[in-house]
Amino acid sequence: MSNLRFNAIQALSENAQDVRSYDGNKVTSFFASHVFTGKVQREYLSDEAYKSLVNSIKSGSKIDRRMADQISSGMKAWAMDRGVTHFTHWFQPLTGATAEKHDSFFTIKSDGSALELFDGDALTQQEPDASSFPNGGIRATFEARGYTAWDPTSPAFIIEQAYGKTLCIPTIFISYSGESLDTKTPLLKALGLINTAALDVCNLFDKNISRVTPTLGWEQEYFVIEESLANARPDILATGRTLYGHTPAGGF
Repeated sequence: MSNLRFNAIQALSENAQDVRSYDGNKVTSFFASHVFTGKVQREYLSDEAYKSLVNSIKSGSKIDRRMADQISSGMKAWAMDRGVTHFTHWFQPLTGATAEKHDSFFTIKSDGSALELFDGDALTQQEPDASSFPNGGIRATFEARGYTAWDPTSPAFIIEQAYGKTLCIPTIFISYSGESLDTKTPLLKALGLINTAALDVCNLFDKNISRVTPTLGWEQEYFVIEESLANARPDILATGRTLYGHTPAGGF
């Protein structure tokens, strides 16, 4: 094991890369360049569709079918301008990882002609197989269906990989009967309850307050470990975390 670690350190030193380089560009020039931000929404959406989306994000109001079609059309135009060919509903099932259901913009019409299509139905809801994920028990076949539903509060984004670009639409994941099958749905429900309770208190002092938005401050340190060094640690390989190390300098 000691030789494995020494070999990893040697390989790391021989393959050192300059991580400070951004090809001469400032970070601000490409930050969020693959995210469907508010600025991008104003450019690609009609004024009516933009206001409907913003209102849904701020107040939780529903987006009707006509507005959903307009938003999906603008989102598709933005994505295709950046070379995107596929889209996916991106969600967090109870597996500790993310999951995706991929589809193509390419559609064949009844007359045999081809069309690049992405409508409101494709944006707002998809139907992945819930039986492929932890779902709380065995159910009849027709009840094993799961549904992903678009979450407008999280902006869509583009993932770029070696084989192409994909438009990722953040969604929640629920069962046929409405139970949460992901880690995001309970979080959104909790945010709604906090908003309701906090508003009751805030309105005692200011009737003009209409919404309370909780925020979360990260108070955790994160360490990036080079892959070859991680492979030399059986604790990291077996558990995904460090279980042993040097005694702290302070003796605690």
